[in-house]
Amino acid sequence: MSSPHRDESPTSVRWLIVLMLMGFTFLGHFNRVSISVAGSERLTGPEGMSTEQMGLVYSAFLLVYTLGMLPGGWVIDYLGPRRALTGMGLGMGFCVVLTGVLGWLGLSIVSLWLPLIAIRGLAGAVSVPLHPGAARSVSLWLPLASRSTANGLVTAGALVGISVSYPGFGWLMDRLDWPLAFVVSGTTMMVFALVWFRLSADDAAGHPWANDTEKNLVQSHGRLPPRTKASIGDFLSLFRNRLLILLTLSYAAVSYFQYLFFYWIEHYFEKELRLPVTESRQAAFHVTMAMAIGMVCGGFLADYLCRRFGRRWGCRGIALVGMGLSALFAWVGIAAKDPGQVVLFFSLALGSLGLCEGIFWTTAPTLEQRSGGLACAFLNTVGNAGGLLAPVFTPWIGKHYGWTTAIAVACLVCGFGAALWLWIDSDAVSENLTRT
Repeated sequence: MSSPHRDESPTSVRWLIVLMLMGFTFLGHFNRVSISVAGSERLTGPEGMSTEQMGLVYSAFLLVYTLGMLPGGWVIDYLGPRRALTGMGLGMGFCVVLTGVLGWLGLSIVSLWLPLIAIRGLAGAVSVPLHPGAARSVSLWLPLASRSTANGLVTAGALVGISVSYPGFGWLMDRLDWPLAFVVSGTTMMVFALVWFRLSADDAAGHPWANDTEKNLVQSHGRLPPRTKASIGDFLSLFRNRLLILLTLSYAAVSYFQYLFFYWIEHYFEKELRLPVTESRQAAFHVTMAMAIGMVCGGFLADYLCRRFGRRWGCRGIALVGMGLSALFAWVGIAAKDPGQVVLFFSLALGSLGLCEGIFWTTAPTLEQRSGGLACAFLNTVGNAGGLLAPVFTPWIGKHYGWTTAIAVACLVCGFGAALWLWIDSDAVSENLTRT
């Protein structure tokens, strides 16, 4: 007589986790980029801050975010992604609320410069677990064959958040003014963090809704062992891992290219192309939404190509084609004269770049099987070290050499990052999991 559980279908709690992680990345980046929407439309100008000052406000977040990334990776491995992400959501939401409170103090816009730098620095510190924690959660919940799809969906949530922030946060400012818009946005993230804490778990084994079939599915298909603490040796091993070093350098190039668009694309449309505010918001929305679509498609495509051709050439092909086309389309975009063509080619550029996002977050935690959170944090540390240069260098290059040159520099950086994948062997992922 057969067991009543032998043919039981796996539950889908793992995809609920992915859905909630998408919500986290959506709200995290909506709140992160909302400052650039307020900066472009309310905080910079003749009676406000200069673009250089606003660039320093943006970079304050990225600098502290980058410096705190490795300690944050240890926190993720020690506390688990459930608690780490809950703390991130509550902390980031509080900082966004605090930004809005500044606007109620009756101070001039110019005098808010230093307080904003302090608040954005704090926001950078508490935001550290967002992407490493999400990627670690995916590595603990999803079998390897589905992880690029899951990571593509999660990172797409971030780009949807960025895309919606231009018209969405702009709409909130139009209706509520910028201080209350920040308060509403930050409060929403804090509430979501509490929902996540109630409904999530660190892995399938610890979730009451996951049945035995789902638990076995995850356990038997390349699930990495959880890590409760990290030693100095674990930190040092990151710097001895040649593949991880190459991966993170490539991601730094991706981040530089991304952050130029995230923080300055609306400014470029409004101030350089002279588009009206509403059209600038919509153009920025379309460009960044294209990257979200690319991330979703890239995750599915990467998993398919890896099954068909092996992880080495599946991931390598996605990276070379996606990053190469991204640089090419952006180069064509800066040469275009018609604003509609600029938006089209910039959309194609970020859409192509989005194809590659999932393979970074799938590969990193499996290259360091003992400390997946640290590996993801290391990826994000080096990535943001490249990314934090864009908000400061872009307006400087634009001021002295023109915005066309500033975007051309980003194209060259992106092409360099693509070339690094010629030496990145993702088959090492499968070998690591086989030895686990």
